[in-house]
Amino acid sequence: MLHESNAIREVMTAIDITQPGGPDVLAPVERPIPVPADDEVLIRVHAAGVNGPDVMQRKGLYDPPPGAPEIPGLEVAGEIVSVGRAVTRFAVGDLVCALIPGGGYAEFAVAHESNTLAIPEGLSLIEAAAMPETFLTVWLNLFQRGNFKAGESVLIHGGASGIGTTATMLAKAFGASKIITTVSSDAQRDASMALGADVAVNYRNEDFVEAVKRETGGRGVDVVVDIIAGDYVARNYAAAAMNGRIVQIGIIKGPAQTLDLFPMLTKRLTHIGSTLRSRTHEEKAELIEDLERTVWPQIRRGAVKPVIYRTFDLDDARGAHALMESGTHIGKIVLTTRAAILTR
Repeated sequence: MLHESNAIREVMTAIDITQPGGPDVLAPVERPIPVPADDEVLIRVHAAGVNGPDVMQRKGLYDPPPGAPEIPGLEVAGEIVSVGRAVTRFAVGDLVCALIPGGGYAEFAVAHESNTLAIPEGLSLIEAAAMPETFLTVWLNLFQRGNFKAGESVLIHGGASGIGTTATMLAKAFGASKIITTVSSDAQRDASMALGADVAVNYRNEDFVEAVKRETGGRGVDVVVDIIAGDYVARNYAAAAMNGRIVQIGIIKGPAQTLDLFPMLTKRLTHIGSTLRSRTHEEKAELIEDLERTVWPQIRRGAVKPVIYRTFDLDDARGAHALMESGTHIGKIVLTTRAAILTR
């Protein structure tokens, strides 16, 4: 039995991955509107964040977890229009954002109640849609697994990406002694510095390892946040301080072809990696509780706010993916539906 605000039509527009490939394989289709289970809510999506895992899924490199929708999209914001009979934390009409294992590129999406969040005051639904996947990924990897603490230094690769901008803001808010980022243009450098980076290295014309050693007096950084991999892995070892931690979030450049592990031994380094999508609802709920307790107050104070670079209509998901793969954006790219509103 469901509690409904009003009659909901039976079909919706969603984005299908017609076959593995480039952005042009994304196509608008009609799909049945999902029905929430007892512990789920149905959200009329106003906005959905675009993330690196969506691109990997489009390319055929990252399958959804068992039982998850084939429709891409891991974070949404909108209005609850229906709730399962066991749901107690939310009601029809609530404006929320949610972390989901798939299905975000659509006009409606279901979310587990425990993975649904009230939107912090002062944020629009578009801004809220850019938060769950990105903020939770950074909190999990930099703070929980990477054990970042106030007074430590950090190197953040992809400083202008959604992950990079979020990691920069959170590292700044929680007391980093020095934040070094890597970027690909002067505009990205300026934006990264404005968000809190002390140094933003344009990797196209400067070696980030040399920059790190120069900026740290030869010591290296305590934590490296890496979405790149490939030949960056060995260079991250060179840039890390004694007892440093390398947190692997992505592998944009693929696997490391050759890797000398001796620096890991001599520096006593820790190299860890993880994904968020495959975690259980219960594990994600624990992360969300920690995020709401620690980061939401920073958002309410205005110290941290999602950086929105550009929005695209849902039907133009291929344009959003093309922009993301260009690497020219600063912050998050967001899809909006016909229901989209800019302010709460």
